[in-house]
Amino acid sequence: MWLLDSYLPIIKLISNPWNKAGFIFVILGLSSDGVSLVQFFRAHTTMNPIHPENADKLVTTGMYRFTRNPMYVGLVLLLLGWAIFLGSLLPFMMLPIFIVVMTNQQIIPEEQILEQKFGQQYRDFKYKVRRWF
Repeated sequence: MWLLDSYLPIIKLISNPWNKAGFIFVILGLSSDGVSLVQFFRAHTTMNPIHPENADKLVTTGMYRFTRNPMYVGLVLLLLGWAIFLGSLLPFMMLPIFIVVMTNQQIIPEEQILEQKFGQQYRDFKYKVRRWF
């Protein structure tokens, strides 16, 4: 995002000092990711998004009561914070692209694998908890 913003600064939306508010979202995003990682460690299961089939427990507590993907929500918050800090239009335009790509290329395939592995337990989780928010 920074390179794109440096070479293609389209429209400045947020200027100094207001752009510093982006750090709040960066901290929220990192916190969401950190808390989610701790939950995986406590459950003694894998957090590897490339190999969800290696998971031996389904984590449904803590942050996972509110979103099925708190780590990806954390990444979106981090990117939103970075976009606010940069302050121009292009980084904000990248956010929906990131969400669509993550949903289609990562989350949906993960969900299919987890549903095969955990069956009704995962279907119940999907019914109760939204994918993003």
